[in-house]
Amino acid sequence: MMFDPIYFVFLAPALLLSLWASFKTKSAFTKYSKVRVSTGLTGAQAAQRLLDGAGIRDVKIVPHRGNLSDHYNPVTKTLALSEPVYGVASVAAVGVACHEAGHAIQHATAYKPLWLRSLLVPTANIGSSIGYLVMIFGLMLGAMKVFLLGVVLFSCVLLFQLVTLPVEFDASARAKKLATAHGIVLAQEREGMDRVLNAAALTYVAAAISTLLTLLYFLFRAGLLGGRSRD
Repeated sequence: MMFDPIYFVFLAPALLLSLWASFKTKSAFTKYSKVRVSTGLTGAQAAQRLLDGAGIRDVKIVPHRGNLSDHYNPVTKTLALSEPVYGVASVAAVGVACHEAGHAIQHATAYKPLWLRSLLVPTANIGSSIGYLVMIFGLMLGAMKVFLLGVVLFSCVLLFQLVTLPVEFDASARAKKLATAHGIVLAQEREGMDRVLNAAALTYVAAAISTLLTLLYFLFRAGLLGGRSRD
């Protein structure tokens, strides 16, 4: 179990997609971080304009240390923007900030997939921390019930990631539409914004595929997909 070539056969497509998505995201963000947005709005100002336009007054926008660590916390109603985004007036910064503002708008409008994702966070955290190990121990001990418990736990991670996809796609769609509607970016600047957000969305797709293929590998090793379990 420590080294199985079949594991890499299963995971190779996801690994390649993850590397490609990471490369596309970093290269797109780097490229459009050098393109100043015509309005001169920083990421924080752009996010605030979207929130104001949606009538949202109770969300606080704060700077956050790190690179591309931007996120919206629905519990504290805090929109945290990373250093390359918060005070930067670039197409990339505005795109990311508007995306996060899109999550705040989802929360304010009771967007159901966001509610479901928040509901799944505890089980997904448990599944990601011990699901993988439980599946391994189940196989090593030849205990099918233990293995299936691990499958259920790990499947919670996959479910969370699948629910995350429409949440992220919708936030990006809102960002693209509203950034233009509110005059944050000009029509010709939308191309750069779209490339940044589309590349970032691909990373979520890659993560879900990686989890799915990992789950399929373990089912194969357990003999449930035509494979043969072995110690």
